Amino acid sequence: MDIFSVISLLGGLALFLYGMTIMTNGLERVSGGRLENIMEKMTGNIIKSVGFGALITAAIQSSSATTVIVVGLVNARILKLKNAIGIIMGANIGTTVTAHILRLTDLEGGNMLTQLLKPTTLAPVASIVGILMMMLSKKKTRRDIGSMLLGVSILFTGMFAMEGAVSPLRDSPAFARLFSAFSNPFLGVLVGTLVTAVIQSSAASIGILQALTSTGIVSFSAAFPIIMGQNIGTCITPVLAAIGASKNGKRSALVHVSFNVIGTLLFLAVIYALQYTLGFPFWNDSIDKGGIANFHTLFNVTVTLVLIPFAGYLEKLAYVLIRPTADEVSQSDDATDLLDDRFITSPGYAIAQAREAVVHMANLSFENFGRAMRLLKDFDRKELEKAREVEDVLDKLQSRVDIYLIKITRKDLTEAESMQLSEVLQVVNEYERIGDHADNICDCAQNLNERGTVFSEGAIKELEVVSEAVEEIVKSAVKGYTERNLDLASVVEPLEEVINILVETLKVRHADRLQQGQCNLDSAFPFVEILYNLERIADHCSNVGVHVISYGGSETLDRHEYLREMRRRQSAEYKRKFEMYDHKYYDRIADGL
Repeated sequence: MDIFSVISLLGGLALFLYGMTIMTNGLERVSGGRLENIMEKMTGNIIKSVGFGALITAAIQSSSATTVIVVGLVNARILKLKNAIGIIMGANIGTTVTAHILRLTDLEGGNMLTQLLKPTTLAPVASIVGILMMMLSKKKTRRDIGSMLLGVSILFTGMFAMEGAVSPLRDSPAFARLFSAFSNPFLGVLVGTLVTAVIQSSAASIGILQALTSTGIVSFSAAFPIIMGQNIGTCITPVLAAIGASKNGKRSALVHVSFNVIGTLLFLAVIYALQYTLGFPFWNDSIDKGGIANFHTLFNVTVTLVLIPFAGYLEKLAYVLIRPTADEVSQSDDATDLLDDRFITSPGYAIAQAREAVVHMANLSFENFGRAMRLLKDFDRKELEKAREVEDVLDKLQSRVDIYLIKITRKDLTEAESMQLSEVLQVVNEYERIGDHADNICDCAQNLNERGTVFSEGAIKELEVVSEAVEEIVKSAVKGYTERNLDLASVVEPLEEVINILVETLKVRHADRLQQGQCNLDSAFPFVEILYNLERIADHCSNVGVHVISYGGSETLDRHEYLREMRRRQSAEYKRKFEMYDHKYYDRIADGL
């Protein structure tokens, strides 16, 4: 084997890996985040988890991708560790499908069906269909399917190149001695582990081993330990993905490692005990691609069946090796955990996670608004400190969501995903601003308390009315966005118009009280500032309502044009709701409370 054969081998490996990447990415884009949603809904039934893990991995042709997603879901506390164990087990079974696809190169026979299934025919057909779909189709889903088919073609092309490059080795005594040495189980496992860890793909390392079978030198005794080692080596990807993750995220990666290591040790013990006592007649015979695929499947299915009853012990082992701390036990849910970079490979799901973080912000902003209004009535320094903490969380979340969404924009997004991303990007700023205005009201409450200033009885009652109205609009905006409820969103605008009228009326009334000496100058500015912040909160709620209606429609709306048109036309429903809120709030002001 000369230098040119080595170059051909490495070039074939590069094509193989590239084809695998294109195929996997195409499948993930076609899934549109649905795979992650399936995992998220896993129950405590480990058999179901194993089945879903196998199906998902078979679909995306990558156990590494599945386990990385699992690490992300566990890290975000969306998936419990005990449910993740079943998916990890299933991923090991699902990844064996690739080896069975590659065994098609050994198909023999001259009938039409066999000829069509042979990769020498299937690869060019897949590339022709794939490139036509990518170039001619206007629908992104079809282009993604075309990309996937092109990836299959490139994968097989790389396989053919590797087979051609290693074919001279069949006559090499040195290569024969090398593979004879791999019959040592520990050396074979080590080589399989290292090769797979370097290329970070068990499917690719299995493909290399299958390509080497064309030399006729690879025996069953050499292949078995290498295949078992490859299952350990594939753990490197989730291990790397767990760097920087929470302790639970690290535990999910550790479960994958321990599962494969324990499975390998058990299988080695059984296989070599049987070979030593009974002996396998095929032990020193040459293995082919089908034999490798069959053993790969047998190994993973058997290990999974044996270890399913001990899934709970694998979880306990992970907690023993990575012990929980007091901080971890007492830590409350942090929405920033939802913004895991591991999800960005599936933009649709990543956007959904960002939206969940914004929903968390919405609830926090509603909570802080209520806290701010209570501080005006009954100042409490501990409540003020809590309000400041929540405001810091809102600022942190807004920054994290913005950065996260920018990362997602670097991916190839569908039109629907682009629209969803735009909606989240706009709404996150609305809720952050609501939090800012609630914080401003907290400042007013603090200043009033420090100065010992109080409002007149009339001013207090007026603030109660307008704060009730703003509380209702915030609640409607939060619920409308959280539930994507168009009816609730349409409630916001007529209520916002009533709040504007209330605020303007109360400003005039407060000015009259000042002239009559019913209020002092120290309370004048805080009262007007509180009204300003309440009005701005209502404005941001109106913005959220428009975004919800826009997202629920067929096209993005221009907010200002939409509001002008709504107020100009004044539909019967709009008038009815306006009159309802006018009676509910403004009449209380007009009647002198």
